[in-house]
Amino acid sequence: MNSKEGAGKPHEVESVLQTQEIKVDGKQSPLRIDKFLVDRTENLSRHRIQLGIRAGLVTVNERQVKPNYKVRPHDVIRIVYPKTVVPETVVPEDIPLDIVYEDAHLMVVNKPAGMVVHPGISNYSGTLVNALAYHAKNTELPVLDGNPMDRPGLVHRIDKDTSGLLVVAKTEEALVHLAKQFFDHTVHRRYLAMVWGEPEPHVGTIDLELGRDMKNRTRMAVYPKGEGGKHAVTHYEVVEPMYYVSMVECRLETGRTHQIRVHMKHIGHPIFSDRHYGGDTIRKGTVYGKYKQFVHNCFEMMPRQALHARSLGFEHPVTGENMYFEAPLPEDFHGVLDKWRNYLHHRKGDINAG
Repeated sequence: MNSKEGAGKPHEVESVLQTQEIKVDGKQSPLRIDKFLVDRTENLSRHRIQLGIRAGLVTVNERQVKPNYKVRPHDVIRIVYPKTVVPETVVPEDIPLDIVYEDAHLMVVNKPAGMVVHPGISNYSGTLVNALAYHAKNTELPVLDGNPMDRPGLVHRIDKDTSGLLVVAKTEEALVHLAKQFFDHTVHRRYLAMVWGEPEPHVGTIDLELGRDMKNRTRMAVYPKGEGGKHAVTHYEVVEPMYYVSMVECRLETGRTHQIRVHMKHIGHPIFSDRHYGGDTIRKGTVYGKYKQFVHNCFEMMPRQALHARSLGFEHPVTGENMYFEAPLPEDFHGVLDKWRNYLHHRKGDINAG
C-alpha cells in the first residue's frame, strides 16, 4: 500500500480529537504497526504513535495492540489522536491562576466566571491560555489541534461565564492519556446548576442531539436524531428544590458546547440568569411587587448563568492513581443561593402564619 492508499479523511471528534481509518492493502508484507503508521499519517512521529498505541488510541480490527504488532493484509486500523501544532498567537500574560493541584505532568485549575478559556474572536487576551503560557514560562505545553485557535495544554473547556474545574496537560504523554479518557467518557464531571422550576422526575437523563442553532450561530439547539446534531447525554438530579427554582446536580456523559444549558432549557428548566437561553427573565412566580425586585437583585448579584463545574475525577496519566477534586461555589453563586434559601424560609413562614 502506498502512503496515500486507504487513508481516510480525518474528522473532528468531541472538538479535540481526530480519527483516521486505514485499510491495509492485500499485498502488504508484515511490518511493525508503529513503522507502518509513520508513513501514513501527517505530523505524527513514531514516538507519538507509540504513546497512542499504549494508551489504546490505536486499534486493529477493533482490538487494541502493542507497538510491535505486525500489520497484515486487509487489517483495518483506526487511530484516534491529537494533532500537534505549534501555537503562534498565544501571548503569555501575568494573570493569577487558582491552581488546585499541580505536578510535573498536569495541573487542575479552578477557573473563575468571566474568564475565557482560549483566545478567539473578540477575546485575544486575558484568557486562561494566556495565563497558562505565562505560568509555564519556558515549558512548551503540548497542543491539541483546536478549532479555530491553538489551545496549549487543553483537553476540554468550559464556557466563559461558567466557573469551576479544568485539567491541563503539561506533557505530551499526559495529553494523550487524558484525551483518551475524555474520548471514552471515563472522566468524572459533575456540575451544580440553579434552574427555574423543579424538574420532574427529580432524577433523570436527557439524551438529545445538539448542533448549532441555524437562526443564531452563537447558540446551540436540540436536533431530531439523525438530522445533523451530535450525540449528547446529561444525567441530572434535583438536590435542593426551592419552590420557584431548584439546585440540580448534572453529570456529563458527553461534553458538547453549552450541553447542560441547552438540555435544561429544552425540558423547560433553563439555568437561572442564563441570558443566552432565556434564564435571565422571571420564568416562575409573579412578575410584580417584591418578588420581582428580589429576582432582579439576584440577577444583579450574579449576572451570568448559575452553573459551576464542581467536581472532576480522572486517572492520573502516569501513576494510574485515581484523582478527584472539588471546587466550592464561588461567592456570587453562593450569595444567590443563600438569598433563595432565605426567601423560601420567609415564604413558608408567611404561609404557616396565614
